[in-house]
Amino acid sequence: MSDIKERIESALQEIRPFLQNDGGDIKLHSVIDNIEVRVVLLGACLGCSVNKMTLKNGVEVAIKKFAPEIQRVIHVTDQS
Repeated sequence: MSDIKERIESALQEIRPFLQNDGGDIKLHSVIDNIEVRVVLLGACLGCSVNKMTLKNGVEVAIKKFAPEIQRVIHVTDQS
């Protein structure tokens, strides 16, 4: 696993308990060109009316704290 993916996983580990507390979860889907992170929201996060705010103000902030080179975080549907 590359250094950037390890840092992103650390950020997700930091935010995951808050999501799980509300019945949701998150997993890393991919990192594109070391500037874009794609995540998959799971459980209650999928139908939550504030998931865009959570993604921007929670997940993206946490990821940028660990990996400041990341410019954006987006949600994708898991195709694996």
